[in-house]
Amino acid sequence: GLSPFNQAIIDATMKELDGTDNYGNLGANAVLGVSMAVARASATSLKMPLYRYLGGANAMTMPVPMLNIINGGEHANNSVDFQEYMVMPVGFENFNEGLRASAEVYHNLKKIIDGMGESTAVGDEGGFAPNLKSNEEPIQVIMEAIEKAGYKAGEQICIALDVAASELINEKGLYVLKSENRELTSEELANYYVDLCEKYPIISIED
Repeated sequence: GLSPFNQAIIDATMKELDGTDNYGNLGANAVLGVSMAVARASATSLKMPLYRYLGGANAMTMPVPMLNIINGGEHANNSVDFQEYMVMPVGFENFNEGLRASAEVYHNLKKIIDGMGESTAVGDEGGFAPNLKSNEEPIQVIMEAIEKAGYKAGEQICIALDVAASELINEKGLYVLKSENRELTSEELANYYVDLCEKYPIISIED
């Protein structure tokens, strides 16, 4: 069987094989897949649940989930450039309550999108895929859904983004926001994120 020590060796070996500080050669997704497979195998060999193996003997709390509720980019055939817009139920006592609240936001979001005359078809990861006028409008719609569901944005439910910015780069090395007819440099895109974070309760951005 595998042990935590074996996993440490495997993780170190992957780091050595890759040879960069950020897994630029092997790729973060491939490394994560191997690491998770080893973690699951280790937990099974030690006859303990995965959360206990990862969190230690005192692990009692499930992590806060990130629920993908609007899709764009490569995950949807719509006008939105960013790949995932998520909600994170940060202000609840337990996982069950957070999941219930997020489901209520999701259903209110469906009503709002339907009321806008947009399709409530979903993208390939289960989020809605409406055609909206910018990459900010999905956040505004989610904020409305949080309010309609009876929760406080920023206190009980926050927002997370997975931009998948590498999918937006053109041959000139600029980030193309088709929905807004703009081309941004890396610095301009970072400033774009800053502006969004100042306006909305965004607590996580995967770039």
